[in-house]
Amino acid sequence: MTALLLFGDQLGPHFHSEHTGEVLLVESAAALRRRPYHRQKLHLVLSGIRHLAAELGDRATVVRAETYADAVRGFGKPLVAYQPGSRAAEALLRRLGVEVLPTPAFALERREFTDWAAGRTSFVMEDFYREQRRRFGVLLDGGDPVGGRWNHDADNREPPPRAAGLDVPEPWWPEEDSVDAAVRADLDAMDLPTVGVDGPRWFAITRREALAALETFVRDRLPHFGPHEDAVLTRDPTMAHSLLSVPLNHGLLHPLEVVRAAEAAYRAGTAPTASVEGFVRQVLGWREYVWHLYWHLGPEYRRHNEFRATTPLPDWWRELRPGGVRAACVRTALEGVRDHGWVHHIQRLMVLGNHALQRGYDPAALNDWFVTSFVDGFPWVMPVNVVGMSQHADGGLIATKPYLSGGAYLNRMTDHCRGCWFDPKKRTGERACPFTAGYWAWLDRHAARLRGNHRMSRAVQGLQRLSDLDEVRAREPRREVF
Repeated sequence: MTALLLFGDQLGPHFHSEHTGEVLLVESAAALRRRPYHRQKLHLVLSGIRHLAAELGDRATVVRAETYADAVRGFGKPLVAYQPGSRAAEALLRRLGVEVLPTPAFALERREFTDWAAGRTSFVMEDFYREQRRRFGVLLDGGDPVGGRWNHDADNREPPPRAAGLDVPEPWWPEEDSVDAAVRADLDAMDLPTVGVDGPRWFAITRREALAALETFVRDRLPHFGPHEDAVLTRDPTMAHSLLSVPLNHGLLHPLEVVRAAEAAYRAGTAPTASVEGFVRQVLGWREYVWHLYWHLGPEYRRHNEFRATTPLPDWWRELRPGGVRAACVRTALEGVRDHGWVHHIQRLMVLGNHALQRGYDPAALNDWFVTSFVDGFPWVMPVNVVGMSQHADGGLIATKPYLSGGAYLNRMTDHCRGCWFDPKKRTGERACPFTAGYWAWLDRHAARLRGNHRMSRAVQGLQRLSDLDEVRAREPRREVF
């Protein structure tokens, strides 16, 4: 009988419940040491594989081999696999003669996305998202969106509260077990080129854990999610975010069961429209959109570099050594990545991505750093998020403007500036905020290219009002954030 090969991001019942035969799970030493992955990322991968093997019992065969190819060839039985999360893995399966089936991990099938994308020269997420809502009947009253609007983002832009944190119940936290202890011991013995620090584990990596994390979020935290979802608090890194990206991206939850749970809270009157719609947009809109565009846009997409950014990532960034960074927002975000392999989406986009854009970091290298340093980062996850949305390196294929901001935005939407050595109101002098000065320096460098963008033209015109532009030009491109 044909056995089923599952990867470490294919752990949920929608992958294995309909296959009654043998399941092959592979631990590849070469894959673990291929790049400088975050230590906690590798822990999650191995913990997920081993917990699933224990759950499946005699059905599971775990093979530890140097490479996936060695494991498959040594297995010696016919294999079938679901489409994996990278082109490289899919190409390997086909070279090895493994039949590749469509993945059950997403709501929309690839052929349906291909039909939607046919003939388009740009891809607007809002259009895709509305079609997803219609197709799957989510948050609709008849054929109309609940609350009379498709998008409630305008209601979800509140600055952080003045207090140290939100008055929100704690997220669900896992309890490590003997499987985790064995994984930690094995990783210690392998001497891998990791970054970041070791656990304890923050994220669900079994089906039981994932369901508990989902239930806790929908019951306790979803009602508070929306208003402050774009805000950042130094001492409250999780705020009201779900922490479900890891179990979703490891295939432990299906996106439709997640959005149905959120919708049920709305229907029951326990969570407001704006919070539920914002969360549904992340899962059924953006996440599905990113997956399908990874395959649709092809391998060349990662190499886009509209602004010809070639600066190598500095060592303190690559190696997660933020101790000497004086910019509080950058330091705090990198500390979060170092300690947990995770920060929420605004820290990724408007702090880390914004800094990288202004400093001209190479977008392909930045993409790879996000893949390896984040516990929810996979090859399919990051290109549209980093190369497209964050760095605008695709020239506007998926976003209408660069996600660029100065210190004023960060001062409004975070609490970092209050105790920061830099002053968000200053663009020159020793205490000039790197984001405020960097914003104007970047606009000046790329003014000719940006004038034709209707969403950036007013910002470019603002350069004419700066009496100190020459000083910004001379100093800012060479300045780091120490």
